[in-house]
Amino acid sequence: MYVIVGLGNPGSRYNKTRHNVGFDVVDLLGRNHGIKINKIKYKAVVGEGVIGDEKVLLVKPQTFMNLSGESVFRICEYHKLPMDRLIVIYDDVDTDLGKIRVRKKGSAGTHNGMRNIIYMLGKDEFPRVRIGIGKSDRIPLKDYVLQRFDAEETVYITDSIKKSAEAVECIMKEGTDRAMNLFNG
Repeated sequence: MYVIVGLGNPGSRYNKTRHNVGFDVVDLLGRNHGIKINKIKYKAVVGEGVIGDEKVLLVKPQTFMNLSGESVFRICEYHKLPMDRLIVIYDDVDTDLGKIRVRKKGSAGTHNGMRNIIYMLGKDEFPRVRIGIGKSDRIPLKDYVLQRFDAEETVYITDSIKKSAEAVECIMKEGTDRAMNLFNG
């Protein structure tokens, strides 16, 4: 089984904001594979289903971003999940708008949600897909990540969300190394 976690903040106020692109990827995976993400479990909204030949749990933590590890830790403990079966998708201000980066492991960088997941798990050896949202020199970071994309940016981010979903599927079918080769550009 794979656990696929998209990071974001709960509530309609945060829909389609920069910080919620992880939720958007999980929603797309759900739509593409007929998985309803509508059960409340593990401090998250989850959906169980199948992608390819693999059973999956699609997860959108409802703890707010900075406490995402609470939800992820509960799921991993309950399912005794090997770390290579956890995939986390999240926004990255340190990557240019629209670019995606697939990694096998690593630090949280500037992302507090990832920092909390790594802290709670005590490990950073799990695949992740980072979606570049760029950054602004004019707007404080905490305000910037909670903004919605403008029309021009939406074109880039819509494509990135689609490619990120494909990268997740590639990780599952062909491994993280292959996904890194195909999607890190």
